[in-house]
Amino acid sequence: MTKYIFVTGGVTSSLGKGIIAASLAKLLQARGFRTTIQKFDPYINVDPGTLNPYEHGECYVTEDGAETDLDLGHYERYLNTFTSQANNVTTGRIYQYVINKEREGAYLGKTVQVIPHITDEIKRRMTLLGQNNQYDIVITELGGTVGDIESLPYIEAVRQLKWEKGDQNCIVIHLTLIPYLKAAKELKTKPTQHSVKMMSENGLNPDILVCRTEEPLYKDLKRKIALFCNVTQDAVIEALDADTIYSVPLEMMREKLDVISLQKLGLPVGEEPQLIRWKEFLNKLRYPKSKVTIGLIGKYVELQDAYKSILEAFIHAGAVNECKVEVKNIHSEFLTVENAAEKMHNLDAVLVAPGFGSRGIEGKIEAIRFARENKIPFFGICLGMQMACVEFARYVLGLGKAHSTEMNADTDQAVICMMEDQKQITQMGGTMRLGSYDCELNANSKAAAIYGTTHINERHRHRYEFNNDFLEMYEKAGMIPVGKNPKTGLVEIVEIEDHPFFIGVQFHPEYKSTVENPHPLFVAFVAAAKVAQEARNGQSEHPMYEQSVVEG
Repeated sequence: MTKYIFVTGGVTSSLGKGIIAASLAKLLQARGFRTTIQKFDPYINVDPGTLNPYEHGECYVTEDGAETDLDLGHYERYLNTFTSQANNVTTGRIYQYVINKEREGAYLGKTVQVIPHITDEIKRRMTLLGQNNQYDIVITELGGTVGDIESLPYIEAVRQLKWEKGDQNCIVIHLTLIPYLKAAKELKTKPTQHSVKMMSENGLNPDILVCRTEEPLYKDLKRKIALFCNVTQDAVIEALDADTIYSVPLEMMREKLDVISLQKLGLPVGEEPQLIRWKEFLNKLRYPKSKVTIGLIGKYVELQDAYKSILEAFIHAGAVNECKVEVKNIHSEFLTVENAAEKMHNLDAVLVAPGFGSRGIEGKIEAIRFARENKIPFFGICLGMQMACVEFARYVLGLGKAHSTEMNADTDQAVICMMEDQKQITQMGGTMRLGSYDCELNANSKAAAIYGTTHINERHRHRYEFNNDFLEMYEKAGMIPVGKNPKTGLVEIVEIEDHPFFIGVQFHPEYKSTVENPHPLFVAFVAAAKVAQEARNGQSEHPMYEQSVVEG
């Protein structure tokens, strides 16, 4: 029988439920249990696809094309396994399903209510991944905080599920905060007590408490928490602030979160996981031999979660190169011809980030121009690749009005235009080119050398594409479409021949970078940044890095 673990949060948001859930899943996976994680979000949007990155952070895309919460990225990066549409459920999706069933007459004239209809559908979704003996353990993270109105149906659904399946098949881990008052020099347990009390008032009691804290929890404090929150003392887990999220699995192993969870689920504990590759990664991450500075050119740089997967991919790639990647955020809206040299002169490489809309576009184009003309390693993702094509058209092909129809619908030099199958679509949510698609690479391309193969598949999220009417002009001038979709002929990757590293990709490689399998494009990009830095400092020679060009 599949076992279920629910992770809830209390006191405040942003305590790191996703990291705790992913860390526990990693430990259970390392012990040999088939484990997966799912996220239930209490907002009424069907998915985060139409949410502003400033409000929600990055929209993560799965292999099967689901637009999901960014926590699913953490799940994949930790477990090194794919998630799917079934791993992220929102209140909007729940209500949409129930209302559609009501319209079909499925409830036989009954009054449709939160209990039992909504809670029954929540329970069905919670146990969906556990069907057909697919997994030994399913971990479910509940978004929001205990006490939120939106969270009540989920708490009730877990209460019912725990009653139906029994305590040995279904446990609750409650993540809470033990604040440290510097003036009093004391750790305070009262917020945690209130959080657990609020949960208990709704009929649900935690089996394990994970306590986020800035200071270590001493033995008597753990005993006090256990006594007043009605859990066993060994089930009070200390979660100290960590230097990196990737050290949390080892911290949770030290605190025996996996052991106490397995004991409460009646499962064999077995031998302690070794996590050899994980520890090797952490060692390289903590003790780099060099450092590079990479400019992240985007328009959501005020909120780091907007580019979460890109930043994590840099961490993975940096560890492989035994190099610390220092990301310098540059807001594209404030980047101009006049200040580009000042803002970008000390960069070892430039990544132009994905995005939507016209704001900050000219700044992105100027950043690309600076990187191309000064032989700085460049990596463009999705919109970054599209703007690289626009920049090349304007300043190399002589097409002064070149643009994307996303920003200028009336341009007669539309080197980027809307995909044909997108032109008749009126609804915004879930209608882009989403999910994994095949791509064939030129055998003699830099991309093929980086991937080590000519056939790849990557995840997409876009409506616009390179206009193949201009293809011949680009090829003759030196920007080569080295990767294409074999079925549609859509351009997926472009390279510039006479540049040390200039690659634009229409897909999102950052989604597939994990701790154990860093994405090859990011690994190669960081390596190129190291070479560029050494050449600029005169530590090595590279035929494409002329000192005068770089300094200029």
